[in-house]
Amino acid sequence: MDKLVETFCDVDDFCQLFIQQWQKALLENGDIKRRRKSRLTPSEIITIIIHFHQSDYRNFKSYYLNHVYRYLRDYFPNLLSYTRFLGLMPSVVVPMSSYLTAKLGKPTGIQFADSTKIEVCHIMRAKRHKVLAEYAHHGKGTMGWSFGFKLHLIINHHGEIVSLKLTKGNTDDRAPIPEMAENLFGTLYADKGYISNKLTAELKEKDINLVTTIRKNMKKRFISLWDRAILKKRFIIETVNDQLKNISYIEHSRHRSMHGFMLNLLGGLIAYCLKDKKPSLDLTAEEIELLGGGNLMVA
Repeated sequence: MDKLVETFCDVDDFCQLFIQQWQKALLENGDIKRRRKSRLTPSEIITIIIHFHQSDYRNFKSYYLNHVYRYLRDYFPNLLSYTRFLGLMPSVVVPMSSYLTAKLGKPTGIQFADSTKIEVCHIMRAKRHKVLAEYAHHGKGTMGWSFGFKLHLIINHHGEIVSLKLTKGNTDDRAPIPEMAENLFGTLYADKGYISNKLTAELKEKDINLVTTIRKNMKKRFISLWDRAILKKRFIIETVNDQLKNISYIEHSRHRSMHGFMLNLLGGLIAYCLKDKKPSLDLTAEEIELLGGGNLMVA
């Protein structure tokens, strides 16, 4: 339970600062009126959502009724019924979004970009899907057609998420990169789906070097030994995507609302950011300094 307590303390420290200012701004703008406080604090609600994604459970109802209710009542003495808890969950979407932003990693000069599909149902049931039909879209990737969204990620070589964006399932992988790379420096490595002279030029204006693999029908180009070696390490971001889906559980097909979808995604992303051990490239400062200016060679 040490991880639960550690997560709550960190979340509570953040909420003490954020929620007071956020609610004050909403009151001043007239967006909300004063309302009675819930028995469960926002910090407790957020902690339970995050802890679900840190657990081995794959169904939130089973987790809440069979784990939280049975084993965590000492940690949450004012625990609510499952139905009441579901009713309060949408109230923490904004604090969770801000908390996720606070937990993102920092650019290191060696970054990787990729996207992964977030399906909301099987492609064969897309026409019958109603819950997220207004937001989800068909998209096609290397694994075929899907129905849902697309999560775009930029990570550093420590496996930390530096920037992310959720888009419609049919969004071009290259479209969100200029906005996502706003605070980057150094080099951004990506696969051949990100090849674009326009994108390369836009990033160059931000002093970011885009290095991608090449298609078979493209002319050979020069690339440094260092960049060639790092490109072969692109599996790191694919490992991150795999952990987000299969360990942090950001994707499932039982959503009952857009709020539920967003909370599940936010909870999984935060749970990954709080992991002690992430996929990483074991590069020392000396290796980066030594190899960063490698000789040019044909790709």
